[in-house]
Parts: sequence; C-alpha cells; structure tokens
Amino acid sequence: MSQDPQHSSAHLVDRSPSISGAELVATLVPPRQFDGASFDSYRPDPEYPSQAEARDTLRAFSEPEAPMARGGFFGFGRKKAAAEPRPNTPTKPGVYLDGGFGVGKTHLLAATWHATAGRKYFGTFIEYTALVGALGYSGALGVLQGARLICIDEFELDDPGDTMLMTRLIGDLVKTGSRIVATSNTPPNALGEGRFAAADFMREIQAMADNFVTIRIDGTDYRQRDLDGDAVALSDEAYRFALADAAAAGERTTDDDFSTLVAHLATVHPSSYFGMLTGVQCIGLRDVHELTDQSAALRFVAFIDRVYDAQIPIRATGAPLTTIFGGGMLDGGYRKKYLRCMSRLNALTQGEIAS
Repeated sequence: MSQDPQHSSAHLVDRSPSISGAELVATLVPPRQFDGASFDSYRPDPEYPSQAEARDTLRAFSEPEAPMARGGFFGFGRKKAAAEPRPNTPTKPGVYLDGGFGVGKTHLLAATWHATAGRKYFGTFIEYTALVGALGYSGALGVLQGARLICIDEFELDDPGDTMLMTRLIGDLVKTGSRIVATSNTPPNALGEGRFAAADFMREIQAMADNFVTIRIDGTDYRQRDLDGDAVALSDEAYRFALADAAAAGERTTDDDFSTLVAHLATVHPSSYFGMLTGVQCIGLRDVHELTDQSAALRFVAFIDRVYDAQIPIRATGAPLTTIFGGGMLDGGYRKKYLRCMSRLNALTQGEIAS
C-alpha cells in the first residue's frame, strides 16, 4: 500500500540555504540539460532563417582569433596579414540574442560557452548580481576579470540599481578583454521600456547597448510544439499516487502547500533557490491558486527558472500552474517573463517523471 506523500516526502519549505560567494562562482556553468549543447546539435527551424544566422554568428564569435602568420624561411622575416575573419564574425566585444522564449537562445549561449577555450563563466543575470552582493563589486570583478567569455542568460531588468550595476560590470570586463554573450526577450535599447523612465537609466542602457551586436532570433516556442492546453492539474487522489509512485521508484520527492511555498520563497535569496533543489527529483505542490501580488509572482518565476534548469518534474493539484498570474500581470511590463514561466510550467507538468 502506498504511503501518504505528505508524511513520507521532504518539504521545500524546510530548506533555507545560504550560498557563499565561492559556491556561487562554482555554479557559473551551463545548466546540466545543456552539458552536450553544441552548434551542431542546435536544430534551426528552416521557416525562420534568423535561427541559422544566429548559430553561424556565434560559431564564428567563439573561434580563437587567428594569429599573425610569419613569412620567409622557417617563419622568419616579414609578417603576413592575419587570416580573413569568417563571415558573420561580430565586430564588437559582445553579442546580444533577442527573441521570444523557446527559440533556443540558451542552447546557443551554452554552445558558445562549450566552444570557447580558456576561462569562462555562465550564469543568469540574477546570479551575477548575487555574486556582487556576496563578494562586493571589487571582489566579483576580481573573480571575473581576465575571463575569455562571460555568458549572461535571462538579461531581464527588474531593478534600475541592478541594471546600473551590470552595465558597469560589463564595461569593466570588456576593458580587460572579456567578451560577452547575453540573452533576453527584449533588445538592449528597449530594456526598461514600460517599467522605468528615468533619463539616467536610459543613458546607462544605451551605454551597455553600444558594446553589443544585436541578433534577433524569430521562431515558435519549441517547448509547446507537442504540448496542448494548460499545465496539468491532478486530482488529490492522482496526486497522492503520482508522488507515491515516484518515491517507490527511488525518486526523492517533495510535497508542499502552494501558499506556504510562495511565502517561504520570500525568506530565501533568489540566488539560493537552486540550493533548495539539491537532490530533489520530483516536486509536489498542493492547492495551487492564482497569484495577485507581483513580488510573490516574480519570486515564483525565479524559482521555476531554477526548477527548469534542473529539469525536475512537477505534480500539482488545484488551479493549473499556467493560470496563476492574475491581477492583470500578463498585461504589464513583466508579460514576457510570465509567459516564459508558463511555457516552462507546461513542459514540467506534462512530461514523464525523469530520473
């Protein structure tokens, strides 16, 4: 007979990890689902030529610079001109991938990271700002400077102070020879549009944009090509069986009330959310309901980003998780962020429980 998951499962709300600066640095690598990401494994949609163009541009960007060749006997004598750069090679120190969610931006970002030799870092916007918070600006710059490549995923700006911070960090890293690749759902000259209007904020955005070649990637959300409707919501009985079956198969499951988890997220820094997921292989959420507080909703989005990175399936009761962003949130400045989260929630609740 199956055990009651509420008594046999662990609870996310019992976890309050605090991540040190050194631990944050160690996590600045692509999520495990992108361990094998490459330009060859990227499958551009032939209906959207911009996808292949973005792949080719980043492939050229990741190649080592051709050294000057020497002429004459045994390489001595007059220097020959360096080899011509490949077509599509960006002429600026940064590449900015702009496009909707689910078009493969993170795959291309990870492929660039894997293809680039030397010291390199990969993290989300929030992970880099958390690193500055943990080590101080000078400490974080000291860790990152000199790296050949800095990859910044999910460059979505929720706070003008963080924007100024990241702009300064990018500028200082570019000065020391680092190259930058960033992804976002909004091009650099539109960041902050509909959210903040301060003149100095827009000036900072423009200064950052000047470091980047912007590439627009069109396409449809690959996560939804084989999925229909909303995220799956289970009955109470089906939920109990799903978690019990996962536990019987050796999966480490968690079981939490949705409201309690949302409240708990406010007590943990978003940079530590991944620490809440250590060892977890299936997440259970009971009594899901609509969220009307935007701060709580954004924290939940940040949490789901880490769940998706870890590819942990979710089993839930109550309202479908794709319907939780209420109160006009989908019409506001964070619309794209919520839609991306809904796409991920749909995929996480409809797939088979994976090991």
